[in-house]
Amino acid sequence: MKSHAHAPATDADAAAWGQRLAHVYRDIGERAMRDLPIYHDALDVEAVGFRVFNGTMIGIMVTPWFMNLVMPAGEMALAASASTLRFRFPARDVEFTLSDLNHAGRIASCSLFSPMLGFADAASARATAEAAINELMLPAGGKEATRRREPATSAIDRRSFMRGVLTEQHE
Repeated sequence: MKSHAHAPATDADAAAWGQRLAHVYRDIGERAMRDLPIYHDALDVEAVGFRVFNGTMIGIMVTPWFMNLVMPAGEMALAASASTLRFRFPARDVEFTLSDLNHAGRIASCSLFSPMLGFADAASARATAEAAINELMLPAGGKEATRRREPATSAIDRRSFMRGVLTEQHE
């Protein structure tokens, strides 16, 4: 993430960061993951929907073994007193886990799917990632969100939230 002394990050910066992250995960896949039973050969490593939101680069990393919402931890990690942090999106707050990734630095990630064995192919994984990032950007009380979501009677976790997105997209 760029510091305050520089120009604010742009969507092009976010897309470039997503591509650098994808390169790191491709290397991890080849070195450490390919022979594991959770590795789904029909999928690719892909950076999906990377953009700047409220000054932070955000996107979804799709790999043959997970799908995570990711962002550089940057200054937010310094303010976090634990190994997690919460980030507010228009749709809801999301909790991220902080970690260090070789050659990528400190990142914040939120697991959406793992393992990825339920996806038929790369296109279906990509479509799911696109739907997920777009859903997060819908204001909770907005007209589009109200039309697409059923009223919640209780708190839902992120996996239930994402499964709801998938159900609505395929009906």
